Amino acid sequence: MVARTKGWRPRGSAGAAAAWGLARQGEWMLVQRVLVVDDHPMYRTGLRRMFDESERFRVVAEAENGHQAIHLTDIHRPDIIVLDVQLPGVSGLKVARILRKLNPRGHIVFLSMHLDDGRLFEAIRSGAVAFLTKDVEPDAMLASLHRIADGENLINHLVFGRSSLASRVLNEFRGLATEPVATAPLEPLSTREVEVLDCVAQGLSNKEIARELYVTEQTIKNHITSVLRKLDVNDRVQAVLYGVRNGWIEIGPRPYAATVGG
Repeated sequence: MVARTKGWRPRGSAGAAAAWGLARQGEWMLVQRVLVVDDHPMYRTGLRRMFDESERFRVVAEAENGHQAIHLTDIHRPDIIVLDVQLPGVSGLKVARILRKLNPRGHIVFLSMHLDDGRLFEAIRSGAVAFLTKDVEPDAMLASLHRIADGENLINHLVFGRSSLASRVLNEFRGLATEPVATAPLEPLSTREVEVLDCVAQGLSNKEIARELYVTEQTIKNHITSVLRKLDVNDRVQAVLYGVRNGWIEIGPRPYAATVGG
């Protein structure tokens, strides 16, 4: 048996790497596998450098939009997903809900330029454990992620410090407690249908959507038919407007097609 020492990095598959750990203050701790999701390459590079210099966190993948985040989460099952709120295409808040379904054990950490009650409330509803602003110092971010890795839910501290938001969250839970148990999901579309709807919103053709999502063109046609039926709308434009209005998709600062070279 090979003795493990502090800072030792085993080589091998991603599956094997998920089991390795490090010694710190006499205790073994699993290295946390991180997925970074942000549409700005320079910011992703800075985050990767910060994580690479730490001992407890390792970036297993980077994504620049919601579709990549969904695909990479399905492959890597990261322990922590550092997710930008403002993504082109499918909004970060919507993506978070999808990622939670795909990877229930993964911790969602939101990053945003601004902290306001509205976004924080939606972050809580999506199941995030932290909401950090992008101007946070690297040491403070790492300290927050250490606490998350140790089982803390940092978003609760933000709620307790904002009385108006705490009241809103309390009312939300009270409402849930008095509602009958739902027999169907609140959002009628599946994860794949939301992805297809987002591609439609970005102006991609059925052929381009099929190429991006690695399925046949007929499969895309079937998904679009299902979306129109579930939303009870007549055409794609109405479906896109429905999705934007409900916060499922969001037209970001640049078209999604530009991020995939389509």
